[in-house]
Amino acid sequence: METQEFIGRSHLDTRTLNAWVEAEWLVPVASKRTFQFSEADLARARLIGDLKADFGVNDEGIAIILHLLDQLYGLRCLVRDIQAMEASDRSKDVG
Repeated sequence: METQEFIGRSHLDTRTLNAWVEAEWLVPVASKRTFQFSEADLARARLIGDLKADFGVNDEGIAIILHLLDQLYGLRCLVRDIQAMEASDRSKDVG
């Protein structure tokens, strides 16, 4: 989705969105003069908003939480890849 749709759906103002992109809390795909945001970016923006508004987490805390979530996601992908490789090896052994 383009920037204006993202702003509407995320309920962020342009200044906040630009700050979050600059802080690399959101990393949209850049195309020509606009950004393209995904549903994952929208979920991440909502999480950031909840952390700030509902839990009072400061900017340093947000950065740490997002870094840890990104690491967790990376580990989950790695485990999934390992499980797929093991399943493939098992199917070769059976066949």
